Amino acid sequence: MTTQADRESGDLASNDLETVAKARQGDSAAFHELVDRYGAYLFGLAVSLAGNAADAEDIVQETFAGAFRGLVAFRGRASLKTWLTQILLRQAAVHRRGRRRFLSFLAARSSSVPEHAPSASPSSDARMDVAAALDALSLEHRQVVVLREFQGLSYEEIAEVLSVPQGTVESRLFRARRALQELLRGYLV
Repeated sequence: MTTQADRESGDLASNDLETVAKARQGDSAAFHELVDRYGAYLFGLAVSLAGNAADAEDIVQETFAGAFRGLVAFRGRASLKTWLTQILLRQAAVHRRGRRRFLSFLAARSSSVPEHAPSASPSSDARMDVAAALDALSLEHRQVVVLREFQGLSYEEIAEVLSVPQGTVESRLFRARRALQELLRGYLV
């Protein structure tokens, strides 16, 4: 088990590289160790991006499948966490495009809401409004907000994950926050 001291001392990165090397050689236990190590983090990120656990599970599963297929390409230039986050962001974008197509198809087939649709509580309405506001942002803006505000990554880490300059991260985050303020104006005091 990895401790906070290990993470802070950099032992985690070398441990990741050792585990990746074992997984490349066909050690399935090593790959499962990576899944155990990063699964919860990736799931939290996926829930923030997808808005629900079911879609997040699909995204994380596809992320690890992609990581498994691409393990030979991992060179350790970025941390394993950064590399997995990049894969997850791509998978979330693919999933979102597919979901939009599906929802468009459903909307075209059904023009009314069922009479027995459940009503939501005020707190769940607020969460749904925040989720809808996040969903209304462009993918670039949603990514920086989720990585910064929900996952707590530094500007430098976000820049590395998204492969953009730190100034771009700052600019996108500024614009995303401004857009969220506008979208959630009724909730702000």
